Amino acid sequence: MKVLAAFSLVCVAAGAVVRAAEVLRPRGVPLSKASFYDPTRDFSCLDGSGTVPFSYVNDDYCDCQDGSDEPGTAACPNGFFHCTNAGHSSLTLPSSRVNDGVCDCCDASDEYASSANCVDTCREMGRAAREEAVKRREERLQGYQLRQSMIEDGNKRKKEAESKIEELRKEKEEADTVRTEKEELKKTAEEPEKEALEKYRVAESEKKAQEEVLVKERDEAEAKEAFVHLDNNGDGVLTMEEMMSRQTFDTNRDGQVSEEEAKFYLQQEESMTLENFLSTGWPMMRPVYRMDRRMFTPPSTTTEAPSLEEELSPPPPVFDEEDPYPTDEQLDGDDEEEEVEDFDTNVDPEDDGSEDAEDYDLPDDYQEGDSKEDDEDDEDEGETQKEEEEEEPKYDEETQKLVDAANEAREQFDEADRRVRDLTRELRSLEETQGKDYGPEEEFRVLEGNCYEFTDREYTYRLCPFDKAIQKPKSGHGETRLGQWGEWTGPEGNKYSRMLYSNGQACWNGPTRSADVHISCGTENKLTAVSEPNRCEYVFLFSSPAICTKSEEDLSEEGTQHSHTEL
Repeated sequence: MKVLAAFSLVCVAAGAVVRAAEVLRPRGVPLSKASFYDPTRDFSCLDGSGTVPFSYVNDDYCDCQDGSDEPGTAACPNGFFHCTNAGHSSLTLPSSRVNDGVCDCCDASDEYASSANCVDTCREMGRAAREEAVKRREERLQGYQLRQSMIEDGNKRKKEAESKIEELRKEKEEADTVRTEKEELKKTAEEPEKEALEKYRVAESEKKAQEEVLVKERDEAEAKEAFVHLDNNGDGVLTMEEMMSRQTFDTNRDGQVSEEEAKFYLQQEESMTLENFLSTGWPMMRPVYRMDRRMFTPPSTTTEAPSLEEELSPPPPVFDEEDPYPTDEQLDGDDEEEEVEDFDTNVDPEDDGSEDAEDYDLPDDYQEGDSKEDDEDDEDEGETQKEEEEEEPKYDEETQKLVDAANEAREQFDEADRRVRDLTRELRSLEETQGKDYGPEEEFRVLEGNCYEFTDREYTYRLCPFDKAIQKPKSGHGETRLGQWGEWTGPEGNKYSRMLYSNGQACWNGPTRSADVHISCGTENKLTAVSEPNRCEYVFLFSSPAICTKSEEDLSEEGTQHSHTEL
């Protein structure tokens, strides 16, 4: 029955087309305006500009200002010609295309008086157009069904997100409470720790101050001793002649101390008092003076080892013959440490290490291998002693307990604080997601989290809905951000047909990049094309079932089917 009904409708429609084509009217007049062209009376221009005898219609002369008296000729530049195109879609053309040698109407009616060999192709074109329309309709209906699945999935995800948000809010409230408790415990544990450590800090500060005073006193005593040693006549003034008498200051090693070298250490003066020596002279002379004393002082007969300060004293600066003044690096040697080599003081000077060395007596209870084991034991004892020194507590037992308790309280608070921050971050992300517009029925929500690519000859483009648009060269590295998700920009009544991604990377000497995404109905989510019509402004073509809807024809058919079902 449905097939017969459909066939009847097709026959009725075809009959209507034929009858419309048979209605008598001047050439180029559409059926909707046929009543204005009555051959039994004069013709009134459609714009009301005048009235002419009906014989003037299509006489190849323009009488009306709007060109309505010449619908079938090219006489009027502002006129229009209507192609009936029976069997296909009708078409309206500018009058200038009539008899121009080009077949514009598929029924060839526009070239009735030209040499163009036009034939009627409306039936074939109409058949192809109807087949294409059927194909598009089927695709639209299939996309509509997929859209229903996307709506169902989108609403499901929305409810899951709402439940998750509620759950996270409860967890965050509990975590906030725990963090507050841990923070109070931390403050309680840090108060006694702070008081106990303050005593150590005061003691350490006093110790450091005492050491600085001792160092300063020792350095000053050494400086005074040096001044007395250099002041040959003991008059309390160090002169240039006294400096020149000391080979200590022969920094270029030419066998004598020149006036330039002496003046350098005297700060370019002829003499220097003890006061100036302590403030400016000694810091300059100290490195070379110490080195000279260490090199020329006879070795002590005592077993007392040299001080670390003496061992680490830097060598004197070396003067160049052309530039007798030492550089800053040469004079700063006093502040730098040098490595001190370890010497084996237990080596027998008569033992040359050869196999023929003279044997010496061994203890009666000596056994081979004892020496190695003893050495190993000594090493173990040394390592154990070192570990014990390293593990030696820094504070007394009572203070250490306070420090350990405070550290534990801080760790517990940090863990609770991290928990709160993680929950806050996750909750904020979900709330931002819930705030986005995914369409009137949440049909676009399933697109978030996915990316779609299109590749042309030079670039690969990636569209991540509700996130970003990217351009990446096929030959090379790095991505160019074309824009971040902005808003829906479709026209009124079809808002969700266009997306705008804005605030991309700035073009060189130009605007920031942006991507305008045009969405069309399709059976799959797919990025189909990308172009750049204007500089740094990109157009993406994207197909998706989410935008597929039913037409009025589909809805009317459904209503007819339901009526038949009821009958």
